[in-house]
Amino acid sequence: MTALSAVARDTQSDASLMLDYAGGDIRAFECLYLRHKGGLYRFFVRQLGDKQLAEDLYQETWGRVIKAAPSYQVSAKFTTWLYRIAHNLLIDHVRAVKPLDQLQEFELEHVGDANTPESAALQHQQALALKLCIGRLPTVQKEAFLLSSEMGLTAQAISEIAGVSLEACKSRVRYAYQSLRQCLNRRLQESVDEVL
Repeated sequence: MTALSAVARDTQSDASLMLDYAGGDIRAFECLYLRHKGGLYRFFVRQLGDKQLAEDLYQETWGRVIKAAPSYQVSAKFTTWLYRIAHNLLIDHVRAVKPLDQLQEFELEHVGDANTPESAALQHQQALALKLCIGRLPTVQKEAFLLSSEMGLTAQAISEIAGVSLEACKSRVRYAYQSLRQCLNRRLQESVDEVL
């Protein structure tokens, strides 16, 4: 592939790439995979907290994309379609293996530098509090929150992925943020009280 065609491929839409892949263009799949591999893998890790299981479901998602390629039709954004497959695999796994309320906490990636040991300790404490609070969210709220905050998906896209109405999706996101705010306030107040 020439440098010019690589640049053209990078600006091509996901749906167009998927249609090209369905027509036999392997490089189109490679481009889609490279675009979405990080976000999709993080979605599974943060939902499950188990990297090996996340890897298995991640690979199964791409396997289903490959199987579905010949019949792929542009009826929604590619990311909506991709995360719908991931969502269904996650739900199937949860139903088969774990009770819904026992999903493990996801690993929170620590972003940013701490200038002092005190600010590093505070950032670490806040990250742990956020991780704990997200882990305590009901599964449907956790999923909506992660798809919104981590993946940057719209409420409409999340509602299509989860198979719920737009209003139900907005409620899940709103309640997730409300619950996180309350939980974080409690956790951080407890930390302040311990210091005093």
